[in-house]
Amino acid sequence: MQDLDRDSVTAEALAQIARTPDPRLREIMMAATRHLHEFAREVNLKPDEWLAGIAFLTAVGQACTPFRQEFILLSDVLGLSRLVNVMHDAEGREAAGTETSLLGPFFREKAPEFAPGESIAVHDTQGTEVVIFGQVTDSTGQPVPGAEIDVWQTNAEGLYDLQARDATVMDMRGRFRADDQGRFHLRTVKPIGYSIPMDGPVGQMVHRQNRHGMRPAHIHVLVAAPGYRDLVTALYFGDDPNIGSDTVFGVSQSLVIQEAMGLPDSPRPDLPGIRYDFCLSRQGSGNDSGRVGADPSRLMPAAE
Repeated sequence: MQDLDRDSVTAEALAQIARTPDPRLREIMMAATRHLHEFAREVNLKPDEWLAGIAFLTAVGQACTPFRQEFILLSDVLGLSRLVNVMHDAEGREAAGTETSLLGPFFREKAPEFAPGESIAVHDTQGTEVVIFGQVTDSTGQPVPGAEIDVWQTNAEGLYDLQARDATVMDMRGRFRADDQGRFHLRTVKPIGYSIPMDGPVGQMVHRQNRHGMRPAHIHVLVAAPGYRDLVTALYFGDDPNIGSDTVFGVSQSLVIQEAMGLPDSPRPDLPGIRYDFCLSRQGSGNDSGRVGADPSRLMPAAE
């Protein structure tokens, strides 16, 4: 037995964690412990500050519901989600593959299925109607027949269905199936930029950091097909004033789009159109979906 000081306590903690049988869990926990201890030493963390941090994380957990994932939101605004996404993207995306973006805290599984050309704006129909069309291919340019295109977005007031009304009613989201040439098209209304939820602990933190908390207007897209890596991405409207300062760091230049009239091959030339082709990467070994995010209901504790 030895008396522990500000440095030796780290070595003792690591020695105990080193007994963890699972090698990956051992690696992660030892690294996390080293960095947490170093963080506390670097800022000379005070007891009241430590307790405030515990209270903040407790509040984040308490804000989580089957329709709201405050911890994913926290990860997003700290840039951690983007970092994990970028690292994972570099490992598995083929050179020609479409760049990925964040799944975010508002994804929902089993969205309604729509026929080609139908609109996902069922209840909230206000706003400028647009048509989105394109083709799903692999890295060699060959079409991916039957690919599923899952899309979701805010309404014209900047609210997701989880926020706008009865959260059990899905709207502004849907699933489409590409044809035998990988082609797809759908209709929606142009979304607007929106603020992340500012009524919870994460929003309060962002406010204290003097950040605007805004996301530029965008449409989330998840493209999936057997044998291919799930493509989680989003299309960002270039005319949004916050396109260069997304509060969750999700924007990439290759994902910036703008609607326009008279696009060649548009299935609805009477509407402003967006042409965007998605390129899928072949699935590697393992079952890692690459989804940095989840349906909030998936992360709730199982009922006892």
